[in-house]
Amino acid sequence: MYETFSQNYDRFVNWQSRLAYEMPFIEQNLLGLAEGLRQKPRVLDTACGTGQHAIALAERGYAAAGADLVVEMIAQAQRNASRAGVDVPFKAAGFGELRKAYQDSALFPFDGLLCLGNSLPHLLTEADLKDALRDFAACLRPDGLLLIQNRNFDAVMSHRERWMEPQSHREGDSEWIFLRFYDYLPDGLIQFNVITLQRGPGEGWQQEISSTFLRPLFEKFLLQALQDAGFKDMVCYGDMTGVSFNAETSGNLIVTARRAG
Repeated sequence: MYETFSQNYDRFVNWQSRLAYEMPFIEQNLLGLAEGLRQKPRVLDTACGTGQHAIALAERGYAAAGADLVVEMIAQAQRNASRAGVDVPFKAAGFGELRKAYQDSALFPFDGLLCLGNSLPHLLTEADLKDALRDFAACLRPDGLLLIQNRNFDAVMSHRERWMEPQSHREGDSEWIFLRFYDYLPDGLIQFNVITLQRGPGEGWQQEISSTFLRPLFEKFLLQALQDAGFKDMVCYGDMTGVSFNAETSGNLIVTARRAG
């Protein structure tokens, strides 16, 4: 899905609005790590996509790095960092490969690790999730921070709403519309679909659909998996304003945790 979607990902997301909303919460948690450090924390953004969170952190003085499984996403992230005038080491590495990719870096081990944008549910087996969380812990110093942002699958699976809010983008006389919907499968997985509609000046709409699979991650299961992987002090939020998590009504499940000593 994301190999083809990478060229439109920065059109799909309103980054100015998203970063303005999310960065205060992210920074608030990261700055709690700064005590005793000579500089702002070293942060790895996993499943970083086109790199916008890592770039925003670098612009604020953090030593930020980014990793993503999709080579095309990493190429776009590098272009974005170049345009922003910041030096962010981006690497093509997926969950379970992060320590190997960064263990020789001057930034390793990291003070904080981000996993945003509903990325963890792309792991389709319990074994893959356990490997990923152990890899996260291996990348962090003792008491380092992990911040996860997922959709609230307790509510998703309870209500089984199929369609999400459309997204749109315009560049000059060209337009894009992005439609997202779920197919709930008999085996408990979800097929996540994105329809991209695009038209240029004087043209009709062109359409493309891309799909991938998600494995719903419920609050209690994720917290237990984090504990098993060596994390402690888990706190759940319903969004990035810091409100408490409600399994029935929250749109997101935000979890902060610390790597145990």
